[in-house]
Amino acid sequence: MPAGGALVGLPYAVKDMIASANRRPSCGLPAAPDLGTTKQASVLTLLDQAGAVRVGFTRMTALAYEPSGAGTARNPWNTAFAPGGSSSGPAAAVASGAAVVALGSDTGGSVRIPAQACGVTAWKPTWGLVPVDGTMALSPSLDTIGVLGQSAIEIASVAQVLTSGQVVQSDTSRPTIAVVVDALSACEEPVQRACRDGINQLLSAASSDRRVDALEFMREIGEQTLLVMQAEAWRTWAPVIEQGRCDPVMAKRLAKGGSIGDDQLADSLAARGEAVKAAEDRLFAGADFVVLPVMPVRTPPLVEVTPGSPEFTPRTLYALSAYTRFVNYLGFPAVALPVGFDDRGLPVWLQIVGRAGSDGDLLALAIRLQSATAWHNAIPTEINEISGKYYQR
Repeated sequence: MPAGGALVGLPYAVKDMIASANRRPSCGLPAAPDLGTTKQASVLTLLDQAGAVRVGFTRMTALAYEPSGAGTARNPWNTAFAPGGSSSGPAAAVASGAAVVALGSDTGGSVRIPAQACGVTAWKPTWGLVPVDGTMALSPSLDTIGVLGQSAIEIASVAQVLTSGQVVQSDTSRPTIAVVVDALSACEEPVQRACRDGINQLLSAASSDRRVDALEFMREIGEQTLLVMQAEAWRTWAPVIEQGRCDPVMAKRLAKGGSIGDDQLADSLAARGEAVKAAEDRLFAGADFVVLPVMPVRTPPLVEVTPGSPEFTPRTLYALSAYTRFVNYLGFPAVALPVGFDDRGLPVWLQIVGRAGSDGDLLALAIRLQSATAWHNAIPTEINEISGKYYQR
């Protein structure tokens, strides 16, 4: 370990899709695939050079795609409930205290959704800000390497290292906040209640606020995210699927991308610039940041989002990322942070979204909110029992 460094002694976990020296990641498959490189990923080298201590690699769903029933981590608040998306292993590692921070990936919400389910803080960076060499690609046009942590303070320190100091803060001590009111109103009541409390806390630090109706815009953009993700995932992993090296359930789900033509994919990618421009009016409405829930639903029972289970409900699985997908298509940064618990004692989180490149200000706002609240200090007291009890870190 280096004698000095910004992160000396910081324990971190790694989603098992990031290559380390002399180790090929499993990517959630029975046999590790060839990522086309034998070099360690830059993100690991940067953390190692800063003195952080790698404690291990975590479970993940196959190829960081939709759940197939294999590679699922366990929710440390209650193992009967879903742990979130493909980065649920890193989230569970942080929530259980095995690591202070963890690296995950976010293509459609996969650090933000597990952050809520497992009760940790998460940062999805601006697309292209954090290096992705040596990491498994799912959808290169959407993929980001994100960070999950016990609080925004630790995440901000890691962000500085991963971006080689590119995460900077401007003077946004009193930002303007746009609240997506129709998205909030469409949530289940326990989610609404917790998020309204969190939004009120956030607005107390704002110079002014806006009320926007952007749910339809989010849905439109979210559909483009799905199109790009499915098309690129198929084109990236078709050989693995065709060789029978992937779980049959996962193979069937990935095959949906094979029906999307090259022209359709190209048209969607070409429309991103106009979508970003449209977001100025339909989403930000002149504000610095946008706030909305991470998910419109409470964290569901695991069986409801596990394909092959008799209780599997596709609509519930789709709902988990209904409020996160649009961010990836637009390339915007976002943080997910705690605002309370639902009626079953499970965490509820808010999502704050910024414009591309506003990561530093976004994390500063998250730190400010967490300095005035204690929800990020809550950790599970009993792994196998739903409980609103918690103790402080």
